[in-house]
Amino acid sequence: MISSSLTENSSMKTTQRALFASLLVLSLAASAASLLKTDTAKTSVSAVFKQMSVPVESRFKTFNIAIDYNPQAPGAASAKVEIDTASLDLGEAEMNKEVAKKEWFNSSQYPKATFVSSSIKPVSPGKLTVTGKLTIKGKTADVSFPLTVKTDAGKQVFEGMLPIKRLAFNIGEGEWKDTSMVADEVTIKFRVTAAP
Repeated sequence: MISSSLTENSSMKTTQRALFASLLVLSLAASAASLLKTDTAKTSVSAVFKQMSVPVESRFKTFNIAIDYNPQAPGAASAKVEIDTASLDLGEAEMNKEVAKKEWFNSSQYPKATFVSSSIKPVSPGKLTVTGKLTIKGKTADVSFPLTVKTDAGKQVFEGMLPIKRLAFNIGEGEWKDTSMVADEVTIKFRVTAAP
């Protein structure tokens, strides 16, 4: 009788401990990262490059950005970005059509450029190093870049620049490989405003 009571007591305590441990794990997982909702009106993604040695900055009009971020646990953050390549606005309708063609983004076959983070590491307060895979026009490369983050009116503001070589992704084929016309160096510049 006493033995049975002790066994039940022990079993209850084990169950309670297991339940507490499960709740603790779930709580830590929830606090580790939080999916933020992007404020598209205050978010921009652009390509900065030189055309015949003249600096040009053109914005992508359509993109989807998913960021899991908790300022208390920045190392647990993750990010995924999808950009509609045909949405690059060069300021002229004809040029916008041209950049979507096969020689450039080949948007009919490769409609999206993507970035998926593999790690986000805090460097110092408000500064992170982001590493991941960038895919453009069917070609994937490992990239790493600095990112700043600050809180503004209760929202998280992320800013960064990612330099790439366009020819590494076959952006500009045939005669457009000529870097005296359009420079090989392109910087993807972004500012993302998001909140829980």
